Amino acid sequence: MYDRKTWAVLAVCGSLLAVGMYQSNQNAQAKARLERARLEALPPVPTAPGTTPADPSAAPVTPGLVVNVPPAPLEEELVTLATDKVLFTFSNIGGGIKFADFKTEFQVGKKSDLVRVNERGGGPIGGLAGADETLENLSYTYLEAESVPAQKVVYSAKLADGLLVKKSFSLVATGEPGAPYLLDFVLNFENATAGPLNLQKYSIYAGEAAPLYQAEMPDWTGMLWLENNSMNFTKASSFKGSMLSSETSIFNSPAGKKIQYAGVTNQFFATVIRPQDSLETTVWAKPSQIKLKDGALPIKAIRAGLHLPDSLLAATAKKDISYRIFLGPKNNPLLQSMGNSWGELMQYGWFWPVSVTLNRTLNFFHNCLDGIAKKWSWGLAIIFLTIVVRLVIWPLHAKSTRTMKRMSKLQPEMAKLKEKYAEDPGKLNTETMGLYRKYGINPLGGCLPMFIQIPIFFGFYKMLQYAVELRGQGFLWVPDLSQPDTCAVLAGVPINILPVVMAISSFFQIRMTPKTGDAMQQRIIMFMPFMFLFFCYNFASALALYWTTQNIFSIGQTWLMSRIPEPELKPRKDSGKKTWVQRMAEQQAAAQKKRQQGGSGSSSATESQKKRSPRTGG
Repeated sequence: MYDRKTWAVLAVCGSLLAVGMYQSNQNAQAKARLERARLEALPPVPTAPGTTPADPSAAPVTPGLVVNVPPAPLEEELVTLATDKVLFTFSNIGGGIKFADFKTEFQVGKKSDLVRVNERGGGPIGGLAGADETLENLSYTYLEAESVPAQKVVYSAKLADGLLVKKSFSLVATGEPGAPYLLDFVLNFENATAGPLNLQKYSIYAGEAAPLYQAEMPDWTGMLWLENNSMNFTKASSFKGSMLSSETSIFNSPAGKKIQYAGVTNQFFATVIRPQDSLETTVWAKPSQIKLKDGALPIKAIRAGLHLPDSLLAATAKKDISYRIFLGPKNNPLLQSMGNSWGELMQYGWFWPVSVTLNRTLNFFHNCLDGIAKKWSWGLAIIFLTIVVRLVIWPLHAKSTRTMKRMSKLQPEMAKLKEKYAEDPGKLNTETMGLYRKYGINPLGGCLPMFIQIPIFFGFYKMLQYAVELRGQGFLWVPDLSQPDTCAVLAGVPINILPVVMAISSFFQIRMTPKTGDAMQQRIIMFMPFMFLFFCYNFASALALYWTTQNIFSIGQTWLMSRIPEPELKPRKDSGKKTWVQRMAEQQAAAQKKRQQGGSGSSSATESQKKRSPRTGG
């Protein structure tokens, strides 16, 4: 079916892709080695031979020399609150949540290590930051009399400007949607000074978000805030700048907006602070560099905070502000059940109706299959969902296949038209549309299923991208459907099986599709699977499983359609009505003809003007 030249082009392109992937991996490893060598080569702080560093507090004071003695480290005391899903650990330093451990979520490839939020956060969630977004280094008093064991934690402190602060963190009543991941957070302020104080100079720290593993896409980590039910997102990677923008150290949202909630997120988990009532305030974000346990190089993380409202507190006046804190997974059924726009945390974007529907259907299939094949239930649910989607669009696919077969039979006549009207594109379009009309063919009929599949594919992609349900769930040889199915590493290149199967199945699917274009178009189309292999090689195996399943289904569907007698190509009875495609082609031809006539007319006029004799006076 294909000549040697086509196969040679495909072989060369495949080889170039493999070499490119290998070189990219080698460059990354070389950079990692150089960075490690640079860090190891940094000299230690020099000290005199045979001595130890002196204690600054014991050093003699030289006249005229000011010695800054560092403050003694604060003594930290930790208390905890727990639900069946989360263990919240509080610290008196900053008076907030130092970190939170998810009891049922584990680190990538490490079933013994729980996922921990704000592990390297630089401060507690619920801590107060000053005007420069710097967290206070203040020891709060744990109010044991007001705290309730296993239910409520209360801290109090006096800030440097004389503002008295009391913080209360309470578990939410069991049975409320999302309760295991929620805390009620109340701030009580009292102005203990003789003058007014504005609360707006303080902000509530929302913690830090970072990728869970070294290979996680950096664009999935960032700061988000909701205003007027519209989600806004700032990526952690955006602070480093680009060709068109410079590097920045802080981001502030526009003033004068009512913020419904704000926080930080990575691919699967979020920390969000939500005012009891929408507040007209701003949010800020700062980038940070962290080093993961399994990573060799620092990666971008992000820290954020929510400013207190613009409220002037008179002397001796008091004010209470209530919030709700969410620390949990971006689980669509969970967030949808919580209402109040919590579902916007899924960040499905324009395709959210498709993504939400697919996610609900995926969970339905999982619940049905969980009792039958618990180990592989999520993988089977993806396969079942893919088959259902393909069955729904079967009529469109069948119509498309019939249209493409009929169009392929018109190729000889199309070639004659191209030869006859090679110098007149407008006439060629008109005659081509007339040929389609003669045989009752809609040229867009072959493309319709492709257009239908575009929102389905992107909706599927978004849904699987944030499907925290798939973390740690295996299928066949795949240990984790939320990760690439790497089975080995050769010469530094991960060997992922499913993307290769996906590309091969795509190749055979395209090969079985009726051909309607010229030879060059066919070569480009045949190359597409290998291009998708390059772009999707390190995607989550769940997406590759979906794509492979639909390719295999399409191959079977195309084979079945080939068993059906080919449609007979015969002129249909002319109804006298023109299709809108034909009308557009005729309008285009008429416009082109008018332009040509106008051009020739002006040319003739110019020539006649040149031939005229010059006028003489008299």
